[in-house]
Amino acid sequence: MVMAMPAIDIGRICVKIRGREAGRRCVIVDIIDRNYALVTGPKNITGVRRRRVNINHLKLTEDVIKIRRGASDEEVYKAIVEAGLIEKYREVEKKIARGY
Repeated sequence: MVMAMPAIDIGRICVKIRGREAGRRCVIVDIIDRNYALVTGPKNITGVRRRRVNINHLKLTEDVIKIRRGASDEEVYKAIVEAGLIEKYREVEKKIARGY
């Protein structure tokens, strides 16, 4: 059985796999072109600031939140809370902080 890969779309929750923020969760806010996306943590939750990242440096998850293209960090935060994913975010951060 072949599993479908999650699509790269706005609102998709990802894990950064490269760079100083590796292992931290982020949300795709905009798709710049076929190689780059604009992501945010938001910074007050995961420490990932809004930045352009190479799509190859992201591990896509199954989770998607409902946000508009170019949403602000406050809008992303509200959508994460409404989707009930805030505890999942904090769990991951605790694991990263402990070095797991």
